[in-house]
Amino acid sequence: MDTIDLRFDATGLIPAIVQHARSGEVLMLGYMNQEALQQTLASGMVTFWSRRRQALWRKGETSGHVLRLVEIRQDCDGDALLVLAEPAGPTCHTGRVSCFHRTLAGDLTETRTPSSIILTDLANVIAQRASAPKEGSYTMKLLMGGVDRIGKKIGEEAAEVIIAAKNGSSAEIAWEVADLIYHVLVLLQNQGMAPEDVWAELRRRYGG
Repeated sequence: MDTIDLRFDATGLIPAIVQHARSGEVLMLGYMNQEALQQTLASGMVTFWSRRRQALWRKGETSGHVLRLVEIRQDCDGDALLVLAEPAGPTCHTGRVSCFHRTLAGDLTETRTPSSIILTDLANVIAQRASAPKEGSYTMKLLMGGVDRIGKKIGEEAAEVIIAAKNGSSAEIAWEVADLIYHVLVLLQNQGMAPEDVWAELRRRYGG
């Protein structure tokens, strides 16, 4: 990466916003100098400059909750970075997924943004069930049943969505669509696919 056009501040630092590469959730804000940026690119693990310790630090070097680099972008002025990464565990030192878990008034909030994060979280849970089977898991039973069992459930859930729409109940529609989405995500896992494959097709169609 050519960093010639980047605008580091008077102390040699540039702010780096870390965003979950798949869900879009903003995870943290850190600062990089030239060396931290180069180490990040060379190692594939997000590395910052600690203003408190005045030293380089690789995120997760003690906790194991590393940030695996996917891509780095710079803003239009070249004075800030957007770091797209895959987190291994919670990013915040408090054990929270994101450092941004307080309102402006300082109150803790359980609301995460964007709301579509739940799709990534659910897909991750399904993937975990596939790699580490859990006794009694409904998801595992579906995956073991293969396309026939999963496909049958998708057909049933799609019919229930239509019935809910005919009934005109928003709560019922939301419930049934949630069931349908879950079973579709199980099918994607069965086929070795991820939600991002669908997002890519939607972007191809609509140019977003």
